[in-house]
Amino acid sequence: MSVSSWKRGGGEEMCPYRLVLEHVTSRWGVLILIALAERSYRFSELRRAIGEVSRVSEKMLSQTLQTLERDGLVHRDAKPVIPPRVDYSLTDLGREAADQVKALATWTERRMDDVQKARQKYDEARREYDEARL
Repeated sequence: MSVSSWKRGGGEEMCPYRLVLEHVTSRWGVLILIALAERSYRFSELRRAIGEVSRVSEKMLSQTLQTLERDGLVHRDAKPVIPPRVDYSLTDLGREAADQVKALATWTERRMDDVQKARQKYDEARREYDEARL
């Protein structure tokens, strides 16, 4: 797959690959996939689990779960009991996506020192460049 295959076509609709990638790598998509890779959760449990990392509103969590469900990554199991019980889990496709996201998260954690060094080097070079232009 090349970068050109990710460009927008004649219309304003986004390439389907890019759209799914945005869903999977969104702020909440990443956290949901990683959490659900551990086990299934009820909505409130999932919100608390994600809340340990970053606060998410009910609306954003609900929207992101619906999007991931539509993409075939999350399974929503609504049980007809009182009070209502809804469990969320990953589908096989979702587990595969979660593995990829976790691998990227692990790589990021492992290489963070190198990223910070690169940022410092860039910032210093940029500062020197800006000062030389004055």
